[in-house]
Amino acid sequence: MKPALAFAAGLIANTSLALADEKPVLTVYAGDYIVSEWGPGPRIEEMFEAQCDCDLQFKPGDLLPRILLEGAQTNADIVFGLNTDVTKKARESGLFAPHGQNLSALTLPIDWQDEIFLPFNYGHTAFVYDETRVEEVPESFDALLDAPDDLKIVIQDPRASVSGLALVLWVKAVYGDEAEAAWEKLAPKILTVTKGWSESYGLFTDGEADMVLSYTTSPAYHIIAEEDRTKKAAIFPEGHYFMVELSAKVAGTDVPELADQFLEFQLSEDFQTMIATGNWSFPAALPQEKWPEGFKELALPEKALFYTEDEAAALRAEAVEEWRRALSR
Repeated sequence: MKPALAFAAGLIANTSLALADEKPVLTVYAGDYIVSEWGPGPRIEEMFEAQCDCDLQFKPGDLLPRILLEGAQTNADIVFGLNTDVTKKARESGLFAPHGQNLSALTLPIDWQDEIFLPFNYGHTAFVYDETRVEEVPESFDALLDAPDDLKIVIQDPRASVSGLALVLWVKAVYGDEAEAAWEKLAPKILTVTKGWSESYGLFTDGEADMVLSYTTSPAYHIIAEEDRTKKAAIFPEGHYFMVELSAKVAGTDVPELADQFLEFQLSEDFQTMIATGNWSFPAALPQEKWPEGFKELALPEKALFYTEDEAAALRAEAVEEWRRALSR
């Protein structure tokens, strides 16, 4: 064979081998907290790639604004980390397809029948306190509002934070038309308002605040990772605002079977067992007897407060404005 022909034949052979070795890519848009080294993203990637013979690529960022901006040209196959307070806008975009999964395995405290958005974990908004700092723990939301003003709380901005938005909707669910008056009573106790949850929680763990807006599952981290049982969630009889985190399949995905495989994996026992301590939330499809031991110690609210996506969308602007007015006085 002539040298030029031999080179061409070798190039073709090498190209064919490279194409044969190329794995399909599943692009998953996810929040920064998912993809961080402390989040569940690295473990999800490892577990799914072990069974899919694919390359799972997380793309972190602000989920809904990003995909709405990209529209049908998005590169995403899955969006992972939406929540029920924004699903109305997501649904109305027409960018998502039915997930096609059997929901009978779900163990949520509410009935979930949505054909587009698939839960992977859930929690309840709560005020977490350090029992070494707070001698008289408020036993109700009313008691929190009536607590001395030297009780210092940190919360998150509802205009920038999922948990902050959940708080204003929680106050709205409990106090209705009196929500702004409730905020006026709570305002003197608010040490600061941070953009995100991590800044607030850092202030709390550094001892700068007595209580922090977080979740009923947050103490599980301290129990399991630190063997510290001094951090607890105050449980209120008025009820706690329920939040569920969701994934959705992008309608225009060019790897629909791989996307379906990921959604099925999301409901598997392996994934659900991992997500409890991977994201420090209650797994959406795992019975309580299979929860990690630290989760079984948690105090749970007897009443879950929940707005449908239509209700949340209708109340959002009003609830945020009530918060803003009360705290600006």
